[in-house]
Amino acid sequence: MSRLRNGLFALVGGAALCTALLHGLDWANRAYPPPLEQAKEVSREVVDADGRLLRPFATSEGLWRLQTTASDVDPQFVRMLIAYEDQRFYEHKGVDPFALLRAAGQFVGNGRIVSGASTLSMQVARLIEPRENRSVLAKIRQIARALQIERRLTKAEILDLYLTHAPYGGNLEGVRAASLAYFGKEPRRLSIAESALLVALPQLPERRRPDRFPKEAEAARARVLARLAVSTVIGEGEAERASAEGVPGRRLQLPALAPHLSELALRKDPGRPRHETTIKRDIQQALETVARDAAARLGEKLSVAMVMADARTGAIVGEVGSADYFDATRAGWIDMTRQVRSPGSALKPFIYGLAFEEGLVAQETIVEDRPADFFGYRPRNFDMSYQGDVSVREALQLSLNVPAVRLLDAVGPTRLMVRLRRADVRLALPAGEAPGLAIGLGGAGIRLRDLVQLYAALANQGSIVRLGDGVEAAPEVVVGDPLLDPVAAWNVSDVLSAVLPPRGSRRLGIAYKTGTSYGYRDAWSVGYDGRHVLGVWVGRADNAAVPGLTGYGAAAPILFEAFSKSGVAITPLPKAPPGAVRIAQSELPIGLRRFARTDGGLVSATAREPAPQIVYPPEGAHVELGARSGSAIAPLALKLQGGRAPFRWLANGRMLPESFRRRTAEWVPDGAGYSTLTVIDAVGRAASVRVFVE
Repeated sequence: MSRLRNGLFALVGGAALCTALLHGLDWANRAYPPPLEQAKEVSREVVDADGRLLRPFATSEGLWRLQTTASDVDPQFVRMLIAYEDQRFYEHKGVDPFALLRAAGQFVGNGRIVSGASTLSMQVARLIEPRENRSVLAKIRQIARALQIERRLTKAEILDLYLTHAPYGGNLEGVRAASLAYFGKEPRRLSIAESALLVALPQLPERRRPDRFPKEAEAARARVLARLAVSTVIGEGEAERASAEGVPGRRLQLPALAPHLSELALRKDPGRPRHETTIKRDIQQALETVARDAAARLGEKLSVAMVMADARTGAIVGEVGSADYFDATRAGWIDMTRQVRSPGSALKPFIYGLAFEEGLVAQETIVEDRPADFFGYRPRNFDMSYQGDVSVREALQLSLNVPAVRLLDAVGPTRLMVRLRRADVRLALPAGEAPGLAIGLGGAGIRLRDLVQLYAALANQGSIVRLGDGVEAAPEVVVGDPLLDPVAAWNVSDVLSAVLPPRGSRRLGIAYKTGTSYGYRDAWSVGYDGRHVLGVWVGRADNAAVPGLTGYGAAAPILFEAFSKSGVAITPLPKAPPGAVRIAQSELPIGLRRFARTDGGLVSATAREPAPQIVYPPEGAHVELGARSGSAIAPLALKLQGGRAPFRWLANGRMLPESFRRRTAEWVPDGAGYSTLTVIDAVGRAASVRVFVE
């Protein structure tokens, strides 16, 4: 009976001791958790629209530790890693007892360590909590940590920690950083030889660095390929083929694309590990190469900036702030896409666009290019010569100054400023000055990004898109009033698309305009096709003059080269919208044959002809408005010159519902066929045209 009692006491005592031990271990597990939070620090990344790396930033310890998951790595690599390092990874709970027994037996039999028994979980424990020396106590602590980690994380999470923290020599940690540094590519498509090398390096990362010790690296790779478990994974004969490949002899720089945008992303949100942008990496890389090479050709201290955007969405797909971010002689750290500079003639297309929209001119309207005085302001052409009578089309293509100022005087500088504000672009005027005629020739400041945003509207048939790169702003298609009506935007694009490319450049099917600021400080060129718009700025970051620097000579060749090398397919410019026609000068209504102004400021064919004239649509015109397609009929723009407001319009004898003070209106026909349009001004003078609606 006493034996039974003693046995029961012993059993209860043992159970209590075990319970106490388990509670103690559980308390210790909670009281001294593994430093998993510390392991969360990784390199911050800036990525492109497709998630591809643009630029990583080192950790606070100066390490390149890129967040890596099994999905980021070639599956073959993961299989080889587990086969070589921890074959029972998915079965054990942090410690592999079979491996421990094997390692202990080999140590007793050989008097030295023949093979280790560290599981991937134990290696993760060592990586996140490095030990200073290899001792029995350190190994026991590593085992305890591995058990703790297994209780807290899934196998997939443990594997991801290893892939992120494994050492690869120098300040490289993780498979992604190593793959980029040694092979120049992401680890999603590693070859057998590359995978074997990356499996081998973490055991002795400094002594096996392929850029310093290629023979040791090759030997370590051979040992991985010779392991039976690895051979089973990769297949027969693959090891021999992989062994024949060389190892990389140098360490490559990690990507450092879009440096200005990347720095901005970090400043805006320093704590975010991953910053997404709208940039396309291939386009960005091509534009940076073009900018760097072009600056080298242009000379010292000159820089180049570029912005390329999708005109339909507003997404900035390439953004180059300077020719070389690290070139101090060019002040490369300054982002010139965001600096306010004088645009020269680059705003002229929007002056002409307003004149087209208001019905003041057509492409073949004659305008004078002669010396003129606008209340003391006397604009002169760039080459100090004058062309006499020219068509509006020629005046814009040749970028003549006097005709542009004549048209700006007619539409009004304030109206131009207000219209640009629709696109969220505000010109920077000298302090205390009101908008004047000089803004048409560069007498105001603008950023390259904003200038590209304006031209994006031209590529988008007048509709406004706000550019965004995902960091400073999000791209946005603006629903509301357009920058220009579609017909006016088409007229501008039709004119600019016929401008000859600069010498040495081939035609690309793009429309483009150049600009040169006063004093040869800034050279600009902006071009677009039916999908993309690209702006180029050339100059010095310190705003110093560069004699001979022009938009046509310096910026335009870069524009054409960058468009060609960007990799984007040229999209045809938009087709003519309903109501857009190019009419020969001899067939224009008399009010549109020559641009002139009366003493009272009214625009008319001659200074003595104030009666109203319908300038659009012209007499006998056939206008495509979709009337025969069965869909909704597009409105027809009505434009006139002369006369005295308000104006009353009649269509087929029926008066439109409202009167108009402006010289533009819209009319929606009832259907296809001939219609007669009449306008009557405030003093009863009338004009009529007959058109055919299709």
